[in-house]
Amino acid sequence: MQSLLLIVGVIFIILILIPTIVASFLRNVEAGTIRLVSWTGGGTVIYRGPGKSKEIPLLTTGTTLSSKVINVDLDITDQTADVDDNGHPQPIKVRVLASAIVSVGETDAMIKTAANRFFAKPEPDQMSTITDLLSSSGRRAINLLTHDQLFSAKTAPRAIPAQASADFGNTAMALPSLSPAASLAAVQAADDDDDPLAVIIRKACSRELTDLGLGFNSLNIKVVQSEVADARRRQSAAEAQANADIVSAQQARRSKEAQLDAERAISDKQRELEQTKASNAALIAQAEALKQDALAVQRTSELEATQIAQARADAERVKIEAEAAADAEAIRITRVATANAESIAKVNAAIQAGGESYFRYRQIELLPQIAPVIASALAKARLINISNDGTSAAEGATNNITSVIQTVLAAQLVSKSGIGEGK
Repeated sequence: MQSLLLIVGVIFIILILIPTIVASFLRNVEAGTIRLVSWTGGGTVIYRGPGKSKEIPLLTTGTTLSSKVINVDLDITDQTADVDDNGHPQPIKVRVLASAIVSVGETDAMIKTAANRFFAKPEPDQMSTITDLLSSSGRRAINLLTHDQLFSAKTAPRAIPAQASADFGNTAMALPSLSPAASLAAVQAADDDDDPLAVIIRKACSRELTDLGLGFNSLNIKVVQSEVADARRRQSAAEAQANADIVSAQQARRSKEAQLDAERAISDKQRELEQTKASNAALIAQAEALKQDALAVQRTSELEATQIAQARADAERVKIEAEAAADAEAIRITRVATANAESIAKVNAAIQAGGESYFRYRQIELLPQIAPVIASALAKARLINISNDGTSAAEGATNNITSVIQTVLAAQLVSKSGIGEGK
């Protein structure tokens, strides 16, 4: 049992007592906080979170401060330092809406000052103190600037009135709690900010904030309102609207001109297209006419060729027919000649066979028909008979008549025999 109790006691010491003792010596310092630990000897140690702080109960005292930035909204209404053309004051009432950011100083001295002077107050008093301090600095800055300086987008720090520079030029040197490096950084930051209102407010409230252990981080001017600004804004809006209308009208005019140019170009293209179509149609018509002429020439040539071929065929046919007719006529003539020859041969043969008696018989038979014709012919004829063989004229005539009679008789014999009919 004693051993078990000893074991339990050891486990209790290891698991509970020792962690509790260690936790009482080491304390968590969260991010965004600062832990001030003061010892009985008067020394103070500052721990910035996140981390651990070393504390011994009964020997140290700890305080936690917030290191987060403090955002303060400012609504400042006052009058500017404007003057008229004669140099008489002519202030303009303005309203400035701004947002300032402050935080606990970086140095240990400022942290201690903030713990004793600022964070020692209740939280509502803390915000009212900062608001009053920044508002008063803002009003003094507005009193030192003209209306145009307040509404300028960015103005160099040297544009700040000489009075403002004289009143707040030595502020940085009058900060006993700042180190030389911190003072130089603050002045450099002020010089880099080219908003005159922010520069003057920073210089005006830096000493008061430093007395509270706080540092001025930035000032954002949200809105600066005034009747003059509103009038100028309306005028600017009207001018902008007029410029916009002018630009819109110019754009509309340019758009219309571009549209007209496009329509003109389209019209020109259409006209060129119509002209091209007309030219093509004329070329097509000309080509068609040439084609028709060529076809007519071809048809004429074909017709002439057909006619020539037909003429050649007709000539060939006529030639063939003429040759056939000539051959037939030749055959007929040959046959007639052959028949005549055969008839004559037969007559001659008959004459030879019949002899003189046959001739005389036929002369006597034909004498009634021939005698009147011969007599008529002799009556009309004027004949001179010349004899070279010693015969008399009467005998020569008789012989001639006999020869004629014989010839006629032979012709009649041939005619009657039917040989010379061309069969």
